Amino acid sequence: MLNLAVMLEDSARAVPVRPAVVSGNQTLTYAQLDAEANQVANLLASRGIGPGDKVALSCPNITQFPVIYYGILKAGGVVVPLNVLLKRREIAYHLSDSDARAYFCFEGSAELPLGQEGWAGFNETEGCRDFFLVTADPATASAFPGAATLATASAFPGAATLAAELESHSREFAARVTEPGDTAVILYTSGTTGQPKGAELTHANMALNALTCHKLFGEVEHDVHLVALPLFHTFGQTVQMNAGLAARATLVLMPRFDARGALSLMHRHRVTFFAGVPTMYWALLGEGVTDADATVAAQHLRIAVSGGAALPVEIHRSFRRRFGTVIQEGYGLSETSPVTTFTPRDGEVRPGSIGKPVWGVAVELVADDWTPVGAGELGEIAVRGHNVMRGYYRRPEATAEVMRDGWLRTGDLASRDEDGWLYIVDRAKDMIIRGGFNVYPREIEEVLHSHPAVSMAAVVGVPHHSHGEEIKAYVVSAPGAQITEDALVAWCRETMAGYKYPRLVEFRDTLPMNATGKILKRELRTETASPNRS
Repeated sequence: MLNLAVMLEDSARAVPVRPAVVSGNQTLTYAQLDAEANQVANLLASRGIGPGDKVALSCPNITQFPVIYYGILKAGGVVVPLNVLLKRREIAYHLSDSDARAYFCFEGSAELPLGQEGWAGFNETEGCRDFFLVTADPATASAFPGAATLATASAFPGAATLAAELESHSREFAARVTEPGDTAVILYTSGTTGQPKGAELTHANMALNALTCHKLFGEVEHDVHLVALPLFHTFGQTVQMNAGLAARATLVLMPRFDARGALSLMHRHRVTFFAGVPTMYWALLGEGVTDADATVAAQHLRIAVSGGAALPVEIHRSFRRRFGTVIQEGYGLSETSPVTTFTPRDGEVRPGSIGKPVWGVAVELVADDWTPVGAGELGEIAVRGHNVMRGYYRRPEATAEVMRDGWLRTGDLASRDEDGWLYIVDRAKDMIIRGGFNVYPREIEEVLHSHPAVSMAAVVGVPHHSHGEEIKAYVVSAPGAQITEDALVAWCRETMAGYKYPRLVEFRDTLPMNATGKILKRELRTETASPNRS
């Protein structure tokens, strides 16, 4: 037997009175978190939901997320976490595609009307029978400004409110028997190449990956995590929630990331562990954050982790200088639970590298025909190990396209040095072919980030009548910087090979990002076609 809920249950037995999660003015101890998860499990059992049944969850980073997540697992169910930014039609698709039997949905706010979208999507779905409205109590609401501003009774006629439903249910529950190979979580991919697909991750996938993270990050008596990564996403879910609770850490939940708020929480709660995507680190180094702010906030910080996208070398160096902490970079994806590689904990850091494969995981760089490539050569990352998904839910053809003999092709291109360190070059689909030459946007972005006038950059290929594709850079200027498009193009021409440098530069105040902070290059590609320029 193995049930992912053991991440919580084992720690609740060992440190029952230690704070497990903090959200605004609310704190739940390990014993309280476990007890409330038991109530959710009893509620689901009373509705006939048990082993193998799918249960969807739309909730930001507040205490109710882990309560419901582990309650579903205890009942033997399969958790289907949904992005909180999804709209009615998208929610209906995910509920139907996953065969969800029940749906827990946060009420939202005037700014983020998640409850209204979820209620509408639920009512368009035939197979999903139970809807539970998750409301924010005053203590939790303080972490989520604007919550509880919707008129619950009128906005959700007939909906059951989770708080009221739990009142009659016991705080004791014996977790249902699940096997290591049973599906624990279905994580939906971003859907950049068609409809989103649900990656089936087993109890063994998730538990072993969380315990591997715990080992990677080192044994300490009591870590305090700032959890700004959304918990519906694989990064925050495994690296911070599951691994953090297994390590008996305290999780300080942040529903919406902003740099000033993060610095304040880091100082207030003496945060020792921060994980983020590159854009979060970029924000922490941004305008208005002084060296003094960084020093105060990071005085207890022992580890900083980056993933989700390639971390620019300049951000790596600047963070180390200002915060006094070396960012440890890793790599993974939803289909691998997610952690696949990480910076070894031997004191050495190689900026620009995603490290080496973690325990129990093998990585090969392969050509199109699956044959391995040599050291220094470019190949697609293929992964095999305890972290690789069962497959895409109800999509055998899509699974067969990416999996062979236990190996998973990731779509990411990388190289490996003689010492075995891996370096992401780019997503295969992001590669630009200009005039027959392969151009990798990340390489150009790294060069652009080294210019003092550039704060953030994203490079994409746009259509061109003779070259096939032209290279375009979208740039956010550094505070106070003065540079023109032509001047930056001229600098790039002097710095890069003729086939690589961007002929087109567009300055923006911001770049489009998804809920996890990844830059949405697909939106940039579709915004405009490129004019000709020599």
